[in-house]
Amino acid sequence: MSRIAAVGTALPPHRYAQRTLTDAFAQIALGEQADRRVLDRLHEATGVEFRHLALPLESYAELDGFGASNDAFIEVGTDLGETAARRALDLAGLEPGEVDLIVTTSVTGVAAPSLDARLVPRLGLRPDVKRLPIFGLGCVAGAAGVARVHDLLAGEPGAVAVLLSVELCSLTIQRDDASIANQVGSGLFGDGAAAVVLVGDRRAAAMGLPPGPSVIATRSRLYPGTERVMGWDIGGSGFRIVLAASVAEVVEEHLGHDVTAFLGDHDLKIDDIGTWVAHPGGPKVLHAMTRTLGIAPDALGRTWRSLAQVGNLSSASVLHVLADTLAAPPPPSGSYGVLLAMGPGFCSELVLLQW
Repeated sequence: MSRIAAVGTALPPHRYAQRTLTDAFAQIALGEQADRRVLDRLHEATGVEFRHLALPLESYAELDGFGASNDAFIEVGTDLGETAARRALDLAGLEPGEVDLIVTTSVTGVAAPSLDARLVPRLGLRPDVKRLPIFGLGCVAGAAGVARVHDLLAGEPGAVAVLLSVELCSLTIQRDDASIANQVGSGLFGDGAAAVVLVGDRRAAAMGLPPGPSVIATRSRLYPGTERVMGWDIGGSGFRIVLAASVAEVVEEHLGHDVTAFLGDHDLKIDDIGTWVAHPGGPKVLHAMTRTLGIAPDALGRTWRSLAQVGNLSSASVLHVLADTLAAPPPPSGSYGVLLAMGPGFCSELVLLQW
């Protein structure tokens, strides 16, 4: 097993109501004379009330191409990543020099050197820290990152690892794209970062951590023939969203069976799960998840609240929900939880937790 020691989150200071962002997007992408009734309906249907942006709203008009947007991603992303990582380490009671591995994930910008390399001197990580940047997993990467760090800690039970997610979705805005996918994405996605500190079971025993979840097992599932369900088309203007209307259908078709089979391999059933830490993919996805799992709507209450308050933060979202879960009174010792997310591929990642 590996142990989740702490989660630190960070949001940019530029927070806006959904209506303000809808008006701004309408001017940028549709034009002042366009019929915006579809846009208004789509943004309202997301269930998002507020979002945080990497830059002040007025600054987006000054971004004159992919290069400028990506420069902003590197600058703001490094700052947010540092904040989230420091908070996580402080909550875990660890010093940066104790970190043996840092895994970073993002799908909203590119950097070489990667964000983790830039953060080594800023955080005070050791020069021999192991680094693993991940790109392309999108929304699933928060759960997949926890799973892959768990895999690595199984071989190094005395180690300390940090998973860092930085997603600045607003910097991918496309000014010439009035597609339904872009209109939905422009109302759903927000900006933020999160960091998770995980430790191997030997290190966890030595630290004497307070009650919290251990990772028991993980499972990855890739669904063939779904490459165009979600992702990016990357070109001269940067990241152009791919978001099919069938996302919720794929979730409802596959997720319930996958979770049931995964739990069954550990002699568990869905009714044995007391805590659900789910990525807030959007209202249709969350309703599909509730139906296919056969769980009560309020089982995903923290996920719905996160969606309303900050939007979908891509890979960072499920980690924000995890942070909210850890901030609440812990469930009974020995109880189980499932952390899960879905993303480009199309795929899902399942993580079995136990308190």
